[in-house]
Formats: sequence, C-alpha cells, structure tokens
Amino acid sequence: MAAVEIIAGKRKGRSLGRKAWLEFADSAASGAWSDSQLAAMLMAIALVGLDERETGWLVEAMAQTGIRISADRFDRPAVDKHSTGGVGDKASLVVAPLASACGLDVPMISGRSLGHTGGTLDKLESIPGFRVTLSMEELVASVREVGCAICSASEEIAPADSVLYSLRDATATVDSIPLICGSILSKKLSEGISGLVLDVKCGSGAVFPRVQQSRDLARALVASGEAAGVSTVAVLSDMDVPLGRTVGNAVEVDEAVDCLKGGGPGDLRELSLELVARMLVSGGVCGEVETGIARAVTALEAGLGMERFERMVEIQGGDPRALTEASGLARPGRELVVRASRGGWICGLDALGIGRAAAILGGGAGGMDDRHAGVRLLAVVGDDVEKGDEVLKLQARDETRLRAAMRVALAAITIGNQPVVSRKTVLGTIEAGSHRGESS
Repeated sequence: MAAVEIIAGKRKGRSLGRKAWLEFADSAASGAWSDSQLAAMLMAIALVGLDERETGWLVEAMAQTGIRISADRFDRPAVDKHSTGGVGDKASLVVAPLASACGLDVPMISGRSLGHTGGTLDKLESIPGFRVTLSMEELVASVREVGCAICSASEEIAPADSVLYSLRDATATVDSIPLICGSILSKKLSEGISGLVLDVKCGSGAVFPRVQQSRDLARALVASGEAAGVSTVAVLSDMDVPLGRTVGNAVEVDEAVDCLKGGGPGDLRELSLELVARMLVSGGVCGEVETGIARAVTALEAGLGMERFERMVEIQGGDPRALTEASGLARPGRELVVRASRGGWICGLDALGIGRAAAILGGGAGGMDDRHAGVRLLAVVGDDVEKGDEVLKLQARDETRLRAAMRVALAAITIGNQPVVSRKTVLGTIEAGSHRGESS
C-alpha cells in the first residue's frame, strides 16, 4: 500500500489491516516514508484513534522492526515491570533485583528523564562506572549470570520507535494512547518475556493527571500485551505526591538501597512488594498475590534483593562499594531548606511542582550535569507542622539553581487547617477481561 493511501484511510477513520501497520512501522525504521508522511500518520492516529485490534497490530509491527530475544535464552521465567513515569519513582531499582531473588529473570529495558519525570537510567548512572548501554547479547548474559539487568534500548531494539518517538514530541502526539502502547510494548516484546507488570501512574506528576485517563491507558496496554501473547497486568498507583522521600538521581539510589536493606519509606516498600508479587504470579512462581508478597518480604528481609542489586551493579561496570558507604551515594554541594509558611497540616506536596524543582536543581531532564542534586521530603501529607518547620531540603552545586527551585518548591506545598488522610499508594489493578479495585 502507498503511504498516502494508508494515511488517508486512517484520517477518514477507517480500521487498517495488519499489512498497513507493517508497512508503516517498516517504513519508519527504514526511512522509506518522509518525516512529513510519518508526522501526518501520527496526527491521524492521535485524532482518530485506533481500535483494540489495530493497536495490537501496531505494537507487533513496531517490535518486528528490530531483534527480539527468544524466551528460551533465559533459565527461569522472564518477567518485566514498566512504569509510565513519575516523580521520585525509583521502584525499578528495588523491583528488578528483588524479583530476581524470588525466582524470576528480569531483562529490564528502561528510559531516561522526560520533563518533570525521572529516568531509571539517569539514576543508575549516578553510580560510579555503571554502564547502561548493553547489546542484546550482553543483556542476555547479564540476566543469565545475575538474574536481572537494567539497560537502555539499543539500536537493535524496535528501531521504528526511536524514529516515531522524536516525531511524536515535535507533533504534540506524545499523549496518544495507541502510540504510547506502541512505544512501550514494542520494546518490551523484544525482551523475550512471558509476563509484564505495568505501573500506571495517576495524578499531577503522571502522564495523565486524571484517573480515568490512566485507566484507559492501563486497559489499552493490558489488552495489547495479552494480544501479543504476554501475560499482562496493570497496577494503578498514586502520583499526586512523589513516591518515597527523595526526588533526583543519586538521592533516589540511596533510598532504593535503604529499601533493599529492609528500611526506606512505607509507600516505596508497599508499591515494590505489590509489583514483585504480581510479577511472581505472572511468571508462575506463585499462585496468589498474597503468597508473592510473603515470598518477597522474606527475600527482602534476608538481604537477597540487595545482594542481587550489588551483583548487577558490578557486572554492569559500577562500583558496588559506593552503595554501602555510610554517607550514602549523594554528595550535595549546597543545601537549602524550605520551611512551612504557616502552621497546620500538610494537605499536598504536588508531584508536578516538586518534579520541576528537581529538574531545575539538576536532578532531572535538562540538568543532568549534577547527578547529586535533588529534593528530600522532610514532611509528608498528613503531618502537622508549625510555622518555620522544615518541609523540604533542596541540594545542588549551584546557588542560583537552589534559589530558582525554592520558588517552585514553595508553590508545591499546601498547608490546611484540618488534618487529612493521605491517599493510598496502590489504587487498584487492571487485568485481562476485568478491572478490580479501581479508585474513582
């Protein structure tokens, strides 16, 4: 089919067949279609939408443009976890090694910071020597030796996605649900996994602030994953406030290490255990989520997750000794404390605002020159404070950045006259053919 014919068909709302989606993905990867034609197709998809079958074909077509690992390359059930992006979201650093310690192989292809949301790869690169760029063979070898690996997508993996992703940013089609499905799942299908657990964020710091939008995304991802033969479940989790008590790069690695050692903030621990348990069910290691949580808790308290994390860091070129130093990984040059402007109860710590403050400091996109920069939450929603009490601590090398970030961080704090109950971290789940425990 000619490019113009395919574009016109979708623009007019027609449901395209598998061959059309293969042509679109192959042409994106090979350069057979011009950027203007690809951009026109992206806009048609964003405006008209795709039905469930078309979305599945798009995912499969994009995955087929690159190399795919065969499932038999792994010794144990291969299951991955993916987050749609949030603020303070260091869960992958806990989940991958802990799931590995519980009996799974975890080949995790991750991303970088985007806007106010942090990137797992940026966090890992704050560990001295850590190498996120692995070939497919290196990824397989690392997983076979350690049980888990976290790396970037190489040029061998779904090359159509790298072309379309940059065009989506330029054409204001980043928030198209079918295109999000194509981008996420085309890379995940390349990993040779049999199961996938998605952490779909809801709230101000998420891709979609409204819960209904996040539900729609979760349903589409689950349906597309299942259509591709991968056991897929989505966990809806809160992103109105940052996850944990740190936002940045090195500061988040320190917090993940605390969690792997049995400590850390309660919300990070709760979410990590939920995700690992569902991975264990997806991989057939456990029959029930409750059994999976118990298995994960046992491994966590025995230090097995931390042991796997240290081995993963070492095999990917990092220095595991940096993780266990008493002072932590983060080395802030300067610090600035944000204090309560009045007495009352903390009603809100806006994830979007705090994520933007971290980005200004150099802990997020646009400021990767300072991987030790970040925000520490000294109070959380529900805490009572007096005027002048410490609420946030900002850290960075640059004094100008500190001052600029302070203005943004102050606006993210809401103090009220009445006590409030913080939202649950896990809001619900969506599985194939059903959606349970969803929050309104």
